[in-house]
Order: sequence, then structure tokens, then C-alpha cells
Amino acid sequence: MYNALLTTHNILRWVILILLLLNIFRHLTAVNKNFTSTDKKLSLFLMISAHITLLMGLYQWFVSPWGLPRIQESGMSEVMKNGAYRFFAVEHPVGMIVVIALITIAHSTTKKDLPHATKHKRMLLLQFIALIAIMAIVPWPFREEVARPLLRY
Repeated sequence: MYNALLTTHNILRWVILILLLLNIFRHLTAVNKNFTSTDKKLSLFLMISAHITLLMGLYQWFVSPWGLPRIQESGMSEVMKNGAYRFFAVEHPVGMIVVIALITIAHSTTKKDLPHATKHKRMLLLQFIALIAIMAIVPWPFREEVARPLLRY
């Protein structure tokens, strides 16, 4: 079960990145246009994907040897001294929770009675910050201590 969730978690990372890029592009090109139901749906799909990924990630944090079990086994001070342990036990989960909060706040903008241009600009800003944070916090293959493959299968 753990490996299946890890694979799904990895696949959903790509879904989130694609949806974020679509949302950013859409808001960037539609700043002076009406905010449509398509904008709302794209934002909703992004938020749902992010929340599902969060639930899978939290499960992994509690059962994988890199999360809570590592903290319980080694102690927090040892985890914080080791870059790879710290990344998976602290940095990645906390960073992704912040990203998901940004995505959720951006989606809440769709429900507010604001001018269309303001909605587009606010969502563009929040989703762009979320994208930058994801790029910094994902364990990409080029990150030496925490490298993971682009696709798991």
C-alpha cells in the first residue's frame, strides 16, 4: 500500500504542476477579461488535487521511515543535523502545507465579490508563489541529498 500511495503521490505532483501552470497562464492572459466558470473549475481541480496529495503525504509521513518514525527513532536533534532526514521529516511537509494553504486561499478568491481583474491578479500572485515554493521543496533528481526520480512506477 505504501508504494502504491508513493507512486500516486508522485503522479499527482505532475497533475498539480500542470494545473498550476494552466491556472497561471490563464490568469496572466485574462487579467482584463471576465472571471469565468472555467477559471473557477480549474482552480477547484487544482485545490482538490493538492488536498488529495496532502492526505497521501501525511499518511506517508506517519508510516515511512523518513517521517515520524525517523523522529521517534533518532530524536529531533539528530534529524535536524542530517540534511536528508530534515528535508523529509520537516522541510518538505511544512513547505507543502504552506503551498496547499496558498492554493486554497487562491481558490477562495473565486467566491468573493471582487472585480474580475482583481480576482485574476490575486489568483495569479498566490498561485505563482505556490509554484515557486513547489519548485524549491520537491525532491528533484538534481538535489543530491534528497534526490528522487521524476517518475516512480
